[in-house]
Amino acid sequence: MKKLMGLCAAIALLGGAGSAHAARDYVWAAGSSTVFPFATRVAENYARKTGMKAPNVESLGTGGGIKLFCGGVGDNFPDIANASRPMTQQEYDTCAANGVDDIVELKVGYDGIVIAADRGAPDYQFRLPHLYLALGANVLRGGKFVPNPYNNWNEIGPGLPDNRILVYGPPPTSGTRDAFVELGIEASALTYPTAKALRERDSDEFKQMTHPLRREGWVDSGENDNAIVQTLTKTPGSLGVFGYSFLEENGDKVKAMSIDGVAPTVATIAQGTYPLSRSIFIYVKKAHVGVTLGLQEFVTEFTSDAATGRGGYLQSRGLIPLLPPEHEAAKAAAANMTAMSRPD
Repeated sequence: MKKLMGLCAAIALLGGAGSAHAARDYVWAAGSSTVFPFATRVAENYARKTGMKAPNVESLGTGGGIKLFCGGVGDNFPDIANASRPMTQQEYDTCAANGVDDIVELKVGYDGIVIAADRGAPDYQFRLPHLYLALGANVLRGGKFVPNPYNNWNEIGPGLPDNRILVYGPPPTSGTRDAFVELGIEASALTYPTAKALRERDSDEFKQMTHPLRREGWVDSGENDNAIVQTLTKTPGSLGVFGYSFLEENGDKVKAMSIDGVAPTVATIAQGTYPLSRSIFIYVKKAHVGVTLGLQEFVTEFTSDAATGRGGYLQSRGLIPLLPPEHEAAKAAAANMTAMSRPD
């Protein structure tokens, strides 16, 4: 009788209120386009090793994936959110408000955000402040914020090419976009005393003035980073913003630009010396473990030495492995399903 009651409870949990269908027999992960190729490779290996159905992995962008993940518990919501930035406090609170109480945060590797062009393009030799001046909707001139007046790169700094400012990048739902704004645009703006003083005085106003990207010169290109790569090869003089893994896959077509004299490489991203370095994550809904068939096994595969360890099969896809102590911590958190705390 107890077993029957337990089975009924599991069906109710994953079926949702008023639903009569049973728990899903496959894992569902949604989110970051950067994490997407890694997650799909893990899904292929997991299915081959276990004989279970391959997980359904969707590329919705980090924000879109976490929003769906935080919508609730049950088979209408993903088991995993893939993310190319940490979950925010607001997202965590939305999860909690919808009954998603125990979330397991697993850092699975590093990635860098690159600014690239086709291989025939000149080398730009960016300094960090160039990014804000070129791409911010509002920039500082004479100590005041004004609508961005610059049209060509050589107006931004000496030595930059006389090319029109035209950058293809991810949309607002993308974690790559969020990270680029934080690591590139915001950090670039903070090199100016006026912007730094504004953040100290009013952080919300600082974000309102510095975070928006210009409408002329920045082009939202969807969640498909490969499409951006293809655009660069067809649009001379253009630049693209995407994850390092896509640079690795398309090194015969495009090249990355250095920032402050540092080129994006496995070493500079892992060490954090490349300015646009970041960590990537998966978030697991603990309430689905033991209910969604194969969820624990998939997470174990994702955090295994074979997948995300040094020399693992995801490294050949462009993932930059965690340092050994971090990797061991991720494996332990996955094994124990250790719930995260509310983000700072």
